Amino acid sequence: MNPYTKAASGLYVNYLLLGMVNIILSSNMTSLSEQWDTDKAGISYIISAIGIGKLLTYALSGHLSDRFGRKPLVIFAALAMGIFLVGIPLSPVYEVAFMFALLAGVANSAMDAGSYPGLVEIFPRSSGSANVMVKAFISLGAALLPFMILFFANQGASYSYAFFVPAAIFFVNMLFLMTVTFPNHRAIVASQAAENAGKSKFLSEPKFSREGIALVIIGFTSTGLFTVAQIWLPSFGEEVLGMAADSAVKLLSYYSIGALISVLLLSILLKKIVRPVTVIVVYPIITFIAITTILTVKIPAVAVITAFFIGFSTAGIFQLAITIMTELFWQKKGTVTGIVATAGGLAAIVMPLVTGLLSETGNIAIIFIFDAFLAVIGFVSAAFVYYRYGKVVRKSKNADMEQRALS
Repeated sequence: MNPYTKAASGLYVNYLLLGMVNIILSSNMTSLSEQWDTDKAGISYIISAIGIGKLLTYALSGHLSDRFGRKPLVIFAALAMGIFLVGIPLSPVYEVAFMFALLAGVANSAMDAGSYPGLVEIFPRSSGSANVMVKAFISLGAALLPFMILFFANQGASYSYAFFVPAAIFFVNMLFLMTVTFPNHRAIVASQAAENAGKSKFLSEPKFSREGIALVIIGFTSTGLFTVAQIWLPSFGEEVLGMAADSAVKLLSYYSIGALISVLLLSILLKKIVRPVTVIVVYPIITFIAITTILTVKIPAVAVITAFFIGFSTAGIFQLAITIMTELFWQKKGTVTGIVATAGGLAAIVMPLVTGLLSETGNIAIIFIFDAFLAVIGFVSAAFVYYRYGKVVRKSKNADMEQRALS
């Protein structure tokens, strides 16, 4: 049995709760607007503050992860997220809430910088599956929160309970993480260095200026693809396909189902059959085909199927980009995780702004044409990574099995 299973379970609990955090402000927009005497736009600025906090601290978090280890970062993340969840419903004014949102962004960057490298080190032989499961737990948390909100509403309880319950779990998980053991990241790096001194797994040393930059681009495009879809699928259904509002919103449900099925499938396939470097090439092709279909075949029933495949093919790519990056640049797993995550954080801020401007043309279809263009950029970058991966990494038994499975 893996001696670090408890540590991994603590990390996944953090991401289950993060799935709730990701939608908790938008899900309580009316109550929060009344509390702070603002409008929905004001709440959206609070949400954007989380993205700003992440973007500003990803690089620092990655450096701290490599210097001090994964455990301090994830413990801090659980503590800070708990404080955010308690602080938001107790914030007397808008400005205080904005500061708590910035803290949540800092916590999110620390969580990523400690967890992704940590999972790679806990599950070295199935790191792709381990990191992709992060997405599954995030999706599960996002699915559970609406039921929690509905439960408290039916009991006539304050909306704040939906914040306090996950906060309490964060605090309990923080105490749990303090008691568990994580792999010694320095010992792992030293072991890999000694192993590479004998017979390196690399035919030639990876270049950050080549495959590294390509993976950073994938971090940006993968985040951009699912950000655009999550924001604009309902509007596309209503304005382009003529769907009723409630039916158009359900497109997000089919999108989410596709994403969840994808990550569960990948968690199995990545262990023995398919390599992460192959998935990041194939998935953007599926995304492009799905987006092209929804743009050309304007039928609601077809939109349901394409929404499923957009969700299916955009899920897990960001996590796999980090997995490949930490494999190629293993000496600085935390640092390179922070770099890819920074690109993703930038996309999360830029995409709503760009697509918002495009929406002012009055033609929502243009947004999905732009999304298809993002998929093409993601595919080209992934194809380059696939080519370079074959040049720098020695062929493994897993690669042989993949070739036989695909033939």
